[in-house]
Amino acid sequence: MKRRVLLTASAAAALLATTRMPAFADDAFWAKAGEPYKGITLRGVSESTPSSNWAKDVIAKEFTEKTGIEIQFETTSWDQMYDKAIKDMEAGSGIYDFVYIEQDIIYSYLSRDFLVNITQTLKDKPDLAAPTFNMEEFTTFIEYFKGKDGDLFGVPMEAFIKPYLYRADLFADAAVKEAFKAKYGWDLAPATDHKQYREIAEFFTQYGQDNDLELWGTTVQASSGHPASFYEFVESIAPTFGVYNWGLNTETWAATVANGGTMNSDKAKAALTWWIGNLQYAPPESTSSTWDEVAASFSAGRAAQALVYGENAAWIATDENKSTVVGKVGVALPPLEPGVLEEAESGNGYIGYYDGGAYGIPHSSKNKEAALLWLQYYSQASVQTDWAVNAARVTHKATYDDPRVQEQDTKTNGYYSLMRDKGHLFGGAPNFPFHGQLREAIAPYFYDAITGKLTPDQALDQAAARAEEELTRLGYRKA
Repeated sequence: MKRRVLLTASAAAALLATTRMPAFADDAFWAKAGEPYKGITLRGVSESTPSSNWAKDVIAKEFTEKTGIEIQFETTSWDQMYDKAIKDMEAGSGIYDFVYIEQDIIYSYLSRDFLVNITQTLKDKPDLAAPTFNMEEFTTFIEYFKGKDGDLFGVPMEAFIKPYLYRADLFADAAVKEAFKAKYGWDLAPATDHKQYREIAEFFTQYGQDNDLELWGTTVQASSGHPASFYEFVESIAPTFGVYNWGLNTETWAATVANGGTMNSDKAKAALTWWIGNLQYAPPESTSSTWDEVAASFSAGRAAQALVYGENAAWIATDENKSTVVGKVGVALPPLEPGVLEEAESGNGYIGYYDGGAYGIPHSSKNKEAALLWLQYYSQASVQTDWAVNAARVTHKATYDDPRVQEQDTKTNGYYSLMRDKGHLFGGAPNFPFHGQLREAIAPYFYDAITGKLTPDQALDQAAARAEEELTRLGYRKA
């Protein structure tokens, strides 16, 4: 899940004014295809992310110029975005013509038949099929937005991994390295396991205190009342200990160890204990931190290392207007327990979260055909470079080879190449149609662990039992 620090409208407008946008191929197609819908307004709702704001402030304006179709883009918070989209689709009110579909919620939407089948619609209406829209150009992330028969229900507009960011300047400082080795006996470097990560966190927290700096050893996305903390654990922390799919047995839908699940396994308990333990080495805002605040804390120089959603990597590493650590950011894989990397390489596990989203068209939309043109328009290869450079998202294979993206890769200390070369080791959310219901049922136990009301072991034992109750109620697990 997510996130984020947004690209402001003024910043996007400035970039648009100073950057010559590429000429889109086959402008005649867009003018002709848009003619029947000229003057109508498409309404869409999305989370305020770097990717969505670039689409709203830059690409949508180009689309309007080419087609005459206006776009009213509503960007809002993650929870408001979901609430508005789902209520509209449930009621069939047709307020929105396109909605943001995060990778982890697509399966719930498909189970409720909320979305238009894009593949079938393009077959039924070939006059709307843009010559510049090619599904073969996308990365494999597009597979997450297909139904069981392989038809497409959402067109990706962002995709990124959640890597380990660290302060490269501090890690390279000779005096710091000497002091670290004297205390821990190994050369300071990005952590490869959880013991190393904890020692680095401990060291830099003490270093900040000793030098009167606003510096801690790590961030923790541990809001004690927001789903961001639940997602931090199940999608980013538990997998690094070898606990996958939220700890559910996907054949029997068991969660408890007693019934064949892993949600309250020894590995899961070690993971939650480690994660909660990091709070003592994290900034005081950590128990109120969602994805936004973690990125903000790291970009403000308040942490020596962090797990940060990759969509923030570009601006943290390059934008001096928003980040105090420009030119000081390193990027690496998350710390892992022994055997986890091998499981991921063999396809039997994953090391963290491959996140992203798409825009889809609700069945309730009153402007489906015009919306389909919009989805194809932002998917052209010709718009991908500026989008990737400014929002650290990649949905097209060829984007990695673009010289401007390679230049940005250098500035981000290898973020794009890490995603290209190691992205296959990360995994999207499991295809749970009950995703939202189960999250709401068990997230409170994680909140109680953060506040200390429950120990990590107690929290996971109770969460696993509650998960089985909920899955039984929903009909996935037999009583």
